Amino acid sequence: MPLQVSDYSWQQTKTAVFLSLPLKGVCLRDTDVFCTENYLKVNFPPFLFEAFLYAPIDDESSKAKIGNDTVVFTLYKKEAAMWETLSVTGVDKEMMQRIREKSILQAQERAKEATEAKAAAKREDQKYALSVMMKIEEEERKKIEDMKENERIKATKELEAWKEYQRKAEEQKKIQKEEKLCQKEQQIKEERKKLKYKLTRNSASRNLAPKGRNSENIFTEKLKEDSIPAPRSVGSIKINFTPRVFPTALRESQVAEEEEWLHKQAEARRAMNTDIPELCDLKEEEKNPEWLKDKGNKLFATENYLAAINAYNLAIRLNNKMPLLYLNRAACHLKLKNLHKAIEDSSKKFCSLEGTECQASEPKLSHHIPCDLHVYIHVA
Repeated sequence: MPLQVSDYSWQQTKTAVFLSLPLKGVCLRDTDVFCTENYLKVNFPPFLFEAFLYAPIDDESSKAKIGNDTVVFTLYKKEAAMWETLSVTGVDKEMMQRIREKSILQAQERAKEATEAKAAAKREDQKYALSVMMKIEEEERKKIEDMKENERIKATKELEAWKEYQRKAEEQKKIQKEEKLCQKEQQIKEERKKLKYKLTRNSASRNLAPKGRNSENIFTEKLKEDSIPAPRSVGSIKINFTPRVFPTALRESQVAEEEEWLHKQAEARRAMNTDIPELCDLKEEEKNPEWLKDKGNKLFATENYLAAINAYNLAIRLNNKMPLLYLNRAACHLKLKNLHKAIEDSSKKFCSLEGTECQASEPKLSHHIPCDLHVYIHVA
């Protein structure tokens, strides 16, 4: 049981109470102080000091100073008045217990309010910090967008300047080409004039020749004059070429193979014009059955059999007259242990080769079904 301390001293003014309590050689870290409006307790084992104060005090502004084996309290009164005693007199044990419990509840409520206030302040600080960070990020994002916009404007200006330079260069080349053509035409005209002048001069010199020549020379000159051809007249020759789908010449092409290729392309285009949902997201080169077949072969080589089956399915929807598509799909089903589907695709491949209706007869299929399926056929 703790020992009650009674050798304390206190003084007062109208606004404050000064209480000095000796610790009696107890370590400072073992001292526990509890103070409320009407109750003061100092616990320093094995000693205990309790005071049920005469009047309420302001416990928030009151102070306690521990040093030199003494605790000095400065208690500020809520009402300015002189106290008759430090503790209330005539208090029984029940009232003391009620005061203690009331003081503890007040301290707990105050601690709870302080904790809530601290938590609210922390939340406000976090909210403020978050808003500041969002503002900084928004400014950074805006800065980056402005930089991108400036770079885009700069690139656009450079592109426009390059296009203008190219246009001017093309115009300059065109002008130079026209000038060269004009020069060539002028040279041709001058050459024609010179040639015409020479012909006129030669004819005049022949007419002015002396008459002393014999008749044989005269006839010879006439024949020479008649043998000179007149200048050709300007005209245009129209050349018609045989219409060709392929860029090669007709003499270098094989008509039968080209006709077969064109027939397959027409069937593929007709299939692409149908409402197939899988064709919506494909490029033009991806809508070619040959391209899809090659894609399926690559997927089969990487052991991605389901994707290969999808590629072969789409290729068959585009062109169902390619036997290799059925055979390749049968190989994929065989790898996935879908034996019925493998047999069905092998049968379709055989029928497409024969050009007849599909009749899954075992003797005919034995030459086209992979060897792994023969055991399954005999067991089934």
